[in-house]
Amino acid sequence: MSEIDFFHGTEPNQSIFRNYRQWAFESAALDLALKQSDTNLADRLGRAYDPVRFVVSTRLEEPPTGDVVLDWLDRNPELEFKLDPTSEWPTAVIERLAATDAVRTLDLKGQYHGTTVDQPADPELYERIIEGFPEALIEDPELNEETRPLFEGEDARVTWDYPIRGVETVENLPWEPEWLNIKPSRFGSVQSLFDTIEYCREHDIQMFGGGQFELDVGREHIHAVASLFYPNAPNDVAPKAYNDPDPSGDLPPSPLAPPTVSQGLSWQ
Repeated sequence: MSEIDFFHGTEPNQSIFRNYRQWAFESAALDLALKQSDTNLADRLGRAYDPVRFVVSTRLEEPPTGDVVLDWLDRNPELEFKLDPTSEWPTAVIERLAATDAVRTLDLKGQYHGTTVDQPADPELYERIIEGFPEALIEDPELNEETRPLFEGEDARVTWDYPIRGVETVENLPWEPEWLNIKPSRFGSVQSLFDTIEYCREHDIQMFGGGQFELDVGREHIHAVASLFYPNAPNDVAPKAYNDPDPSGDLPPSPLAPPTVSQGLSWQ
């Protein structure tokens, strides 16, 4: 499908949107092919579905207080989180969040440019995050003369997301990573996704899964991939109910139980 123009001659707002749309078609095609063969992805790969650990990804309120995280923990003290620090985070909020021991990943958004979530490189913020959360993964810093020295000795807990779109992009990172965020939609093709997963396995690079608000069965697809390759990692694949502005009822706890019966690329 790599030769098909899914935008019919028009140009998307960002080039990465081509990958997103290609993944939508290719994942659907894989799902259909597996179902037509009366099988599922786990069986075809000779693997088994394992329970999927997930973290809740959220941004703090404005001005940031950390109340949103504390409210979630009041509801379920076992929850873990992936947060997006901004320059507006005061030291008191960092200390408050660190005291929960529930923050597993901090996404600096330093690789985003021209989006609504850009967070320009901020050496003061980076230093406070590195020191305030000494055990957490730190994602997508922007590296420059001021920020690069801050990560000396911390390289092992830096993980990358936005730049990762295939094996070549992994090889082009500033250093060989210990961790990567694998978001299937960023890869575009099924081939690129599985080539990159295999590369990581061969090079002892740990992985965790990520999503981009996939709808309906698309959310199941990222659960299935996480279940097969990195089920025990801090996967940013919380069920969609966690993104409801006013969540109610019983929310699925982590880890998510694998399906007893599954077909295709689905996980339900």
